Amino acid sequence: MTDSHALRSMTPMLVGAGALAVAGLVAFTWAARTSAPQPVEGALQVAVTETACAPMALTVPAGPASFVIRNDSSRPLEWEILDGVMVVAERENIAPGFTATLTERLKPGTYQITCGLLSNPRGTLTVTATAASEAARTAPPVAEFIGPLSEMQVRLIQAGAALERDTRALAEAVASGDLASARAAYVTARADWARLGTATGRASDLVNRMSPTAAVLARREDDPGFTGFHRIEHGLWSKGSTEGLEPVARSLAEDATALRARLRGITLAPADIAADAARLARHLAEGQVRQGVNLYSGEDAAEFAAALDAVAGAAQVLSPLTTAAAPDAAAGVEAEIARTRTAIEAMSSDPSPAARERVAEGFTALAGALDALNPALGLEA
Repeated sequence: MTDSHALRSMTPMLVGAGALAVAGLVAFTWAARTSAPQPVEGALQVAVTETACAPMALTVPAGPASFVIRNDSSRPLEWEILDGVMVVAERENIAPGFTATLTERLKPGTYQITCGLLSNPRGTLTVTATAASEAARTAPPVAEFIGPLSEMQVRLIQAGAALERDTRALAEAVASGDLASARAAYVTARADWARLGTATGRASDLVNRMSPTAAVLARREDDPGFTGFHRIEHGLWSKGSTEGLEPVARSLAEDATALRARLRGITLAPADIAADAARLARHLAEGQVRQGVNLYSGEDAAEFAAALDAVAGAAQVLSPLTTAAAPDAAAGVEAEIARTRTAIEAMSSDPSPAARERVAEGFTALAGALDALNPALGLEA
């Protein structure tokens, strides 16, 4: 298993404006190569402009639903389906002028859809009940999953405690004005954040405060909404100073405390364990790996290794069930975890676009392998 703390001394490869330019080029190149979706029969067409979605209201029956999202704005965007503060599904890194397809199995209810910038109004998605969805809703719980669900809950609470502790340490380092210590504390706290990747989609309000990127804000780095991790990262690396960051770091630590408290009350269904892990792997592959996540420091390899730990942890929780019910599917997941870990280790010394591509391919294949677990366990709705 990769020791993320051993990677703190990794020399940043992408700094400041140069990092932004390279990341933007990688993101656009990938989007141009992959954004043309295969036709999906019955898919709903959604266009995202500078200020809204067209249409702003959608209706689909429960079950598998496909959407073709076209970016008619001037910036790369991500499109999300939200249930309150929980991200149900998302498609990242859609370049201007391109389209992407999202297919997700949806339960009955009323959801929100994001429409570009965080400050833009959200649309609505109504999912109507069907006979099949009603049958699934009334199905009895699966007793065999009590153990895995409890273990997953403990893992998330422990990860939340680590994030709370290490964001406090980051705030103290920033307050002391010790740039080197603050940078090291940032890398440690970001790894904690990545290990919570299977759960942060359930707290999009906190995520939008703790880890917004400048790209989704109207005024980018000068936007008042540029808070949390990346605001601190921008100061520590691009400006080379802790000046003005203490209140930002204190607020980040307070949000980490709020996230830890929320994790204690999280309710997981049996199908969520594999589905959340697959969603995280796909999220990384489609956006963060190729375009970069820590654009000012270049400290990405440790974070991707920690995110892989989160995915591997979910697979480990399910392992007693999957190895018995579907040994080939379980072995496929383990093989893709190992392949992706090897690619991340290589990327730590070679953060080139080609190396990032191999990591992204690993996470994509891993997401596909995880997708096979729920059907194999009889959890497909």
